[in-house]
Amino acid sequence: MTDDIAQHYRAIITALGEDPDREGLRDTPTRAAKAMQFLNAGYATSLEEIINGAVFDSQTDEMVLVKDIELYSMCEHHLLPFIGKCHIAYLPTGKVLGLSKFARIVDMYARRMQIQENLTREIAEAVQQVTQAKGVAVVIEARHLCMMMRGVEKQNSSMTSSVMLGLFRSNQATRQEFLTLIN
Repeated sequence: MTDDIAQHYRAIITALGEDPDREGLRDTPTRAAKAMQFLNAGYATSLEEIINGAVFDSQTDEMVLVKDIELYSMCEHHLLPFIGKCHIAYLPTGKVLGLSKFARIVDMYARRMQIQENLTREIAEAVQQVTQAKGVAVVIEARHLCMMMRGVEKQNSSMTSSVMLGLFRSNQATRQEFLTLIN
């Protein structure tokens, strides 16, 4: 598969007017193909593989919050990266999720071509599915190179998206506690 992708990159480089055989570009198609495969590795992973049984009994029923999970994703509209951080909270109902699994869930969905709004929802729904929590909240703050490097070229722009499920959606106090804790 890497060779197929590399051939396409070679064609793109040529179509842009460059010589793919010059010293600096000679191995670029293969490197770019491997980079693109890495940046989209989330397609080859499932939620079940990520969780791997790491849901544990707990009496905790107060909010659990994991903040500032770095993420790198690929905008499906321009194939340019967006880079940011994700905050996830949930209200357990007798089960808690292993801490590292939150970062793994974020990475699995972020390493797919998509838009930030959908990424936010996918993460929230995955945490809900795995934990059966009373509520899940996810906020992503990201900077999009498709807006910074091309088009309107706004260097200091960022986007915030949120998804609130269960009590985070229906209970204003719970939502407000979450939003206060992430700021």
